[in-house]
Amino acid sequence: MFLLWDMAIMIQIRHVDAALHRTLTTRAAEAGMTLSDYLKRELALLVARPSMSEIRRRIAALEPVTLPEPADVMIRRERDAR
Repeated sequence: MFLLWDMAIMIQIRHVDAALHRTLTTRAAEAGMTLSDYLKRELALLVARPSMSEIRRRIAALEPVTLPEPADVMIRRERDAR
């Protein structure tokens, strides 16, 4: 069976500003990498972080916390104790 997800997929980005291309090329060279390898690494780092919508969903799924007193009172007491 032919499995598409096992194959490398090409991503092409068109109409990149010349200054952006120069900056990326310079950073790749400084890292001792090809531009393609540098961008693959940067994309992997980007997708490793949750998106803002994912963060919002995670926060919305949390159980509400009931504090024994207002948070500002607790924070002020801790700060004043230092």
